[in-house]
Amino acid sequence: MRNVFCKVKVKTKWGIVLPLYLFACTPLYAQRLVVTNTTVECGRTGYEQPVTATFELRNKGLRKLVIESVKADCGCTRVEYPKEVGAGDKFEIKMTYDARQLGHFHKMAAVKSNATKKPVYLTMKGVVLTEVQDYAGNYPLSMGELLLDKNELEYDDVNKGDSPMQEIHVYNNGTKPMTPNIMHLPPYLSAIATPETLLPGRGGTIAVTLHSDKLRDYGLTQTTVYLAKRLGEKVGSDKEIPVSAILLPDLKSYDATSKAQAPQLQMSATDVDFTSFEGKARKTADVLLLNTGQSILTISSLQMFTAGLKVTLGKRELAPGQTTTLKITGYADELSKVRTRPRILMITNDPDHSKVVVNIHIHKDGTSRE
Repeated sequence: MRNVFCKVKVKTKWGIVLPLYLFACTPLYAQRLVVTNTTVECGRTGYEQPVTATFELRNKGLRKLVIESVKADCGCTRVEYPKEVGAGDKFEIKMTYDARQLGHFHKMAAVKSNATKKPVYLTMKGVVLTEVQDYAGNYPLSMGELLLDKNELEYDDVNKGDSPMQEIHVYNNGTKPMTPNIMHLPPYLSAIATPETLLPGRGGTIAVTLHSDKLRDYGLTQTTVYLAKRLGEKVGSDKEIPVSAILLPDLKSYDATSKAQAPQLQMSATDVDFTSFEGKARKTADVLLLNTGQSILTISSLQMFTAGLKVTLGKRELAPGQTTTLKITGYADELSKVRTRPRILMITNDPDHSKVVVNIHIHKDGTSRE
């Protein structure tokens, strides 16, 4: 903010003219550019194996942000950035170094915009080695210099009392030791990293165990944990690991006789095609549900795995022979941004279909998501 003093003249009732100073604050810049991390450690790469650093930024101002230029300090670094960013929106700037020189590198780029008077500087660091094994097959994902084989955890078909475990395989592609760990674990999750200290060029595992006896509700439970490279590291969206667990109801009490009298669910479809919106903002599909059993069918839970969907169900209870409609609406913009597979979960008292999943097929970045 810039302080401004305005001088005006005021004439009193006695005819005397006095100066009056008015104080006001005027905004120097309506935009405010915020960078999550101004420095990205890229770790190790091989000679002529380009490496990319992704910087997360946000326009916290009230007006449109215009990026005038992003200039790297040498021709060996290529930059990608949006020209304009809406108020409050997040965006990314990418710097790619061509890795044509051996040894440590320290590359900078200056971001000029209408948000700040001075440029904002972004820095990428790392080291280029003669030979570096390509771990893209084993560790296709990266969080800076920490490589990993998965960035989401799904525990499907869990029965009360089960303790399923999943492993995240990690690799230290940096130049300093790491202590990989999972942060913000809820009470029903625990994690153990092996080894505790991960030396440069070494791999390890993080075993994440679900304690189903600590889950309160049947159906879908979702949370987000964070993978840190070192103890005490700050959380951020670039470190997110979405976690989902499906706890099944106990329907083991059905014997052969009672099962013949049980409800039975039939559906017109368990896959919905939202791969094309034909230029529209949203699309709707109907799925017909029918109870072909001998007793009342109850749908106790109806949940979605991602944003971008809206569902309505005509009835939660169906007598034998009755039908109802599950109406599914997809929103193109929101579905284009989801990280995990869009699905709808239903929990029922049909012993053969206690868990029903409706898969939503979408098109993202030119690839059909299955």
